[in-house]
Amino acid sequence: MSSIRPVKQARKALLWLLVVFLIASGVLVGGVLSGKTSFAPKLALDLEGGTQMILAPRVQGDQAISQEQLDQAVEIIRQRVDGAGVTESEITTQSGRNVVVSMPGVPTQETRDLIQASANMEFRPVLITGAYTATPEADLTPAKDLPKPTGKPENPSDTNWITPELYKQFEAYDCPTELKESSTTTHDPAKPMISCDERMGVKYILGPQEIPGDQISDAYAQLARGVNGSVTGEWVVVIEFNSEGTKTFADTTQRLISLTGSRNQFAIVLDGNTISAPTTNAVISDGRPQISGGFTQETSQALAEQLKYGALPISFDIQSEQQVSATLGADQLKAGLIAGIIGLIAVFIYSIFQYRALGFVTIASLLASGVLTYLALVLLGWGMNYRLSLAGVAGLIVAIGLIADSFIVYFERVRDELRDGRPLASAVAVGWKRAERTILASKAVNVLAAVVLYIVAVGNVRGFAFTLGLTAVIDLVVVYGMTHPTLVLLARTKFFAEGHRFSGLDPSLLGAEPLYKGAGQIRRFTDNVEANRGKKNQKAGVEAAKRMTIAERRRAEANSAPARAKTAKDKAQEENNE
Repeated sequence: MSSIRPVKQARKALLWLLVVFLIASGVLVGGVLSGKTSFAPKLALDLEGGTQMILAPRVQGDQAISQEQLDQAVEIIRQRVDGAGVTESEITTQSGRNVVVSMPGVPTQETRDLIQASANMEFRPVLITGAYTATPEADLTPAKDLPKPTGKPENPSDTNWITPELYKQFEAYDCPTELKESSTTTHDPAKPMISCDERMGVKYILGPQEIPGDQISDAYAQLARGVNGSVTGEWVVVIEFNSEGTKTFADTTQRLISLTGSRNQFAIVLDGNTISAPTTNAVISDGRPQISGGFTQETSQALAEQLKYGALPISFDIQSEQQVSATLGADQLKAGLIAGIIGLIAVFIYSIFQYRALGFVTIASLLASGVLTYLALVLLGWGMNYRLSLAGVAGLIVAIGLIADSFIVYFERVRDELRDGRPLASAVAVGWKRAERTILASKAVNVLAAVVLYIVAVGNVRGFAFTLGLTAVIDLVVVYGMTHPTLVLLARTKFFAEGHRFSGLDPSLLGAEPLYKGAGQIRRFTDNVEANRGKKNQKAGVEAAKRMTIAERRRAEANSAPARAKTAKDKAQEENNE
């Protein structure tokens, strides 16, 4: 029964690995057939080329831009670009004034808008709503019916902010036209403004600013939860304010909750345009409001990124945009792939030479790791827009040796157990327990190093760290799901269990006597242990003698001379007796 259980577990592990292969392959094929991805991994700027945009800051008059503002702008733009899923991008300053953004491929309009979006994010209460387009002249409100203030506004939600001039401007405001025009107009945070919500197709008159965008400490998308803690399946955006914003937002929601209609809403305004205008359903005193309302995963994540990375100290215009060729190109990619193939062939040759037929387990495991890595890179490129750079290719090449190291540790542990006289099935079980700790420790160090390098590094070095960590995880999957289960099954075959000379477990190759002595005699495990112990002691004595100094060797010979003389005398006495 005990011998059957490992076989069942091994078959189950192989089956699960096969299921992972089939699912990943099926998802990839489905994506290719639907036209959403391709069979090739996405390449980064250094291998594929891409788009270079020069961003000019929006300033008024002779306003100067400090280096600190530019540095902060570069960092936030980098966060925005990475948050949009465009990896391996390069963001630098130019001439102490402009920002140069180079990214692989052709950026989408959403990415362009995200890069250009200014830091002028603010929260304003909604006063009234209207049609997205300009009101036809025949439907304009007569002058006598225009709203007129009845007194001084008491708070940002007070409709006394709406003057006849502002209301006429609001009716004539055509959002499609206004959104297409580039404007450097800044809005006074202490006064009302007109804003458009492109997603909802409405326009608003908004009251003065209540909370500036720099009081947002974090924003993220997640699935909403019901009162009992269960996931509802609805995507929401969670905003986290700092202490000052928490207090102000609590006061704002306290006022808005008592209002009705559109005045119950507050607008989130980015660069003059409303990106969301949720209603107020409760007083939010903990500074963590949730925005809901028909979001998909993509739209909720996009809104969260706008909120999180909206605090850009300068707004920018795209001064120029051009396509750039690959800085390294196809030749360098080809050279990297050739280097990887050479490394694989070298590992294959070593495995066959060192482990004979057992080496094919190493080869099969390496091929499985390669296929899993390929599937992971392509699917990550589709799902997260991950792009493979030359530094990432270098990480994959380095990983070949690190992956092969796991197999070598395991096989050598098994062979050590065979040298001590264990049968193969027992040697595999015991050897795995000892090798498992070493493999886990090794991969933990690899993953930790990759994570630290990814966090502290910037640019292409992060691509190296990412592939290094990815392959370490895949290595563990293959070792547990294929290498060890395969060896468990092979240990039950006659070819490997009897130590065939081509199996890689030949006793003569291991420096141990065969388990089967012949003539019906089976060498016992304890016999083998004692024999090996004697051999080890003998070898240790020879090695110790080699390391002795001349004085130590003469002293040892002098001490052993009486013993040799006594032995010779005893031998002569025995001859006389005969």
